[in-house]
Amino acid sequence: MKRIWKRIAVAVSAVVAVVGAFVGSGAAGGTPIQDAAGGALSASSTAIAPDGPAFSIWSVVYVGLIAYAVRQLFRTSDDDRHAKLAVPAILSLLLNAAWILSVQFGFLWASEPIIVALLAVLVWTFTILRRTKPSGVVEAIVTDGTFGLYLGWVCVATAANTAAVLTAAGFRGFDLGQDVWGVLVAAVAGLVGLLLAVWDRGRLAPMLSLAWGLAWVAVARLDGPLVSTPTAVAAVVAAAAVVVVTVAVRARVGWSGARGLARVSA
Repeated sequence: MKRIWKRIAVAVSAVVAVVGAFVGSGAAGGTPIQDAAGGALSASSTAIAPDGPAFSIWSVVYVGLIAYAVRQLFRTSDDDRHAKLAVPAILSLLLNAAWILSVQFGFLWASEPIIVALLAVLVWTFTILRRTKPSGVVEAIVTDGTFGLYLGWVCVATAANTAAVLTAAGFRGFDLGQDVWGVLVAAVAGLVGLLLAVWDRGRLAPMLSLAWGLAWVAVARLDGPLVSTPTAVAAVVAAAAVVVVTVAVRARVGWSGARGLARVSA
């Protein structure tokens, strides 16, 4: 009975998150999230803000989250796995909605602890996924793939949100200039991506969304009011490094697994 209520809670939380995203995207006639709070999250606000099209990845993530919610609600396998995922999944969905509302209502200062908490919860979620194996391809795509994309994108979103909050609060970066800060933050985001690649053994989903975000940071810095060629170059290099290292780690893990299987077979 307890697990049934967990399943229902996950499904309800997914609906709350999607409704919040629908409102927050401006689809219901409101202000798009990147233009809310005085445009604090727009591409013209800080040197690390991605260009507008980058936010379209949320649509993919939300479709995946709905698919995950439906799958866990009617699952016939992976019962223990989904039971362990329930609490962090619910928290991530509710924190997502809370972050959107905080920005939409102009409480930018409140969005920072919320998105940091969201990032921490997603790391917790992915830790569970690393320790449990999916039952098949569908489970791997719907659950692991969705939360992987979610985690990678929120890594970029956290960096952009932090920069927006600091800028809105009047922080001027110790007068180092946007180029220096842009390069530094892009480098940190790339380093996070490299550590993530090693930690998650070369999973593709986190890499794809993180590289996607960095690529759109580069696009935003090559045109518009905050042009910064050094930041654009740093973002491209960081994205490329994340892709290369992830693929290399994945290949090494696969090779090690194949060698181990060969020794057992022998």
